[in-house]
Amino acid sequence: MDELCEKVPPEEKPMDVKLAKLPSCLLVILIAVPVDVLLITAVALWKSPYMLFRGWKRLLEDLIGREGPFLETVCVPFAGLAIILWPLAVLGAVIGAIISSFFLALYSGVIVHQEDSLLKGLGYILALVSLFDEYVNDFLYLREGSCLPRPRYRKNANPKPGEDNSLKTRRENSLNAQLISQKSRTLKWEIQPYKAVQVWDWLFKACEVNGRILLRDGLINIQEIEECLVKGNCKKLSIKLPTWSVLHCLLVSAKSDSSGLVISDDVELARNNGPREKMFEWLIEPLLIMKEQIKNLKVEENEETCLKRLVIECENKRPEEWDGTGFPSNDNVRRAQLQAIIRRLQGIVASMSRFPTFRRRFRNMLKVLYVEAIQAGASASHIGVALKSKYTGKSLIESGSGEGRNETDEVVNEAYDNGDVV
Repeated sequence: MDELCEKVPPEEKPMDVKLAKLPSCLLVILIAVPVDVLLITAVALWKSPYMLFRGWKRLLEDLIGREGPFLETVCVPFAGLAIILWPLAVLGAVIGAIISSFFLALYSGVIVHQEDSLLKGLGYILALVSLFDEYVNDFLYLREGSCLPRPRYRKNANPKPGEDNSLKTRRENSLNAQLISQKSRTLKWEIQPYKAVQVWDWLFKACEVNGRILLRDGLINIQEIEECLVKGNCKKLSIKLPTWSVLHCLLVSAKSDSSGLVISDDVELARNNGPREKMFEWLIEPLLIMKEQIKNLKVEENEETCLKRLVIECENKRPEEWDGTGFPSNDNVRRAQLQAIIRRLQGIVASMSRFPTFRRRFRNMLKVLYVEAIQAGASASHIGVALKSKYTGKSLIESGSGEGRNETDEVVNEAYDNGDVV
């Protein structure tokens, strides 16, 4: 044992296993295994019909609209087989939940040992079921959160409400500080992998900033946001807004000398520091290829300005769609290449929209844009009433609209100045 202790690196701190805590750990495990296994099994069985019918509904919608797995003709037989075998996938998910619940219940003993509290271990037993229920709701696009109680099983699990923003800022700064420039190839082993949640946060932050710009330019309006939030008709916003945000990132990355994707001023996402999840590798690799294609096309600044409107307003299926749109280049081959990149990005975004938390986070982002747009309109109306005795109706409208645009510009410029998004 002494020799093993000497071999422990100085930066690592060994954990002492106190035998006095073992009876409490074993007691909580004996309670957790039957309780958590039964409750998680009940939740899985209760939600399995939702998974079955919602999965069939999504696959049939893709079949009718020729989207997703039915986009290519050669994939139609396999996608049809997926519809037939979908009940087996649901059954496998239920069995996987039952098996994993056993190991999750065993972790309650670790909680008791780490927190040195029997009550924290009992709280983990109940919180585990609530966490599982919330994850399933996110995965199936059901109501947010969970109706089950979730007691605290960590002493410092939840910060105070007033400290949320500062804690989040400190966490983001610490994570960003861990990223080391990949230009120094001799320090590759020191590069910390970029986490998937950070990429996810960047995407919605970019959508929020670009959404303000599109609202200011009149490419999207409040009515479209209302229709998405109230009626759920989000096909334009949920696909085209993220598509333009990702395309703007590719354009900026192509102009720089980086070998990856520049997602903020000091952060570059590359192959050696990207998320280790296979799902993100499948998404990031095509983006890096498209960045090189855009770099070879040498997109000019006036073309980039026009692309923003074309991504939002056009279907981008034929080069002739861009006739009369004011696109600087008349080369049909160049137009077809740019349209192909846009279509691929729309397909990637459509795949990303199937992730469990995409819909909820996108709706929350739209709510922020909706409130800001209403506040900007109310501010413009207030200014118009205050100056009514001095100006005519025409100049009054221009003044109010300009003031609303200035407020939006300040918010957007502040986001760019802070380095939140490229």
